[in-house]
Amino acid sequence: MSFTATYFRILSAERLKMAKSPVWLLILISPLIALLIGLLSSTSGDWNVLMSVMVMLHGMLLLPMLTGVFTSFVCRFEHAGGGWKQLLVLPLTRTAVYLGKFTIVMALLTGTQLLLLGSILLTGMIQGMPEPVPWGFILGKLLLGLVACVPLTALQMFVSLIWSSFAAPLAINFALTIPNMLVVNSATYGPYYPWAQPMILMVPFDGPGFGVYNVPLSSLMTVVGGSAVLFITIGIVYFSKKEV
Repeated sequence: MSFTATYFRILSAERLKMAKSPVWLLILISPLIALLIGLLSSTSGDWNVLMSVMVMLHGMLLLPMLTGVFTSFVCRFEHAGGGWKQLLVLPLTRTAVYLGKFTIVMALLTGTQLLLLGSILLTGMIQGMPEPVPWGFILGKLLLGLVACVPLTALQMFVSLIWSSFAAPLAINFALTIPNMLVVNSATYGPYYPWAQPMILMVPFDGPGFGVYNVPLSSLMTVVGGSAVLFITIGIVYFSKKEV
């Protein structure tokens, strides 16, 4: 079967799995928490401040954790009951299978970011922000946060492919997410830590005293792009050689 046919077949199969499972409802959790935080905060009519308080917890903890949950979930059915054997003995292109599952995870994360956008706009409307919506600024920050999830998704997909346990990759992901509270403030380590990159690229801080937030965007994107290519390549190579 060709790459394209396999890819779209996997997308269709994963979509059906999502329809039968409540896991996709998890995309609501972080935007709703951000909405609550935004409504309870005092932003002084400043979109930058509103954006900062609403994406802080989302980018630091919830989004990286959701990435781990989604990647573990898309591999869960194949790990259970010899699913990989049933799937990989079929005339399918393994690279397309990997990328199909990867796409589903990114689609779920995209949904999360879009709902967060809705939460930010709703909060701004309720608080009566005097300035017009800075669409370019908000959309740009949320898009950067999504891009930062690409290497993290690839890395966690690799871990989920290795371990047949659903809980083990989640435990590792949660354990590596918690240090974000310290790592995000380090200009030395923060830009290179995949779990910290979503927050670093979303929080609209700059100026002296903000440590890692003073790292040039071009440098951060080079790190994110390079690690994304590296982790995706590792995942595809491993999956292509995975024994049935």
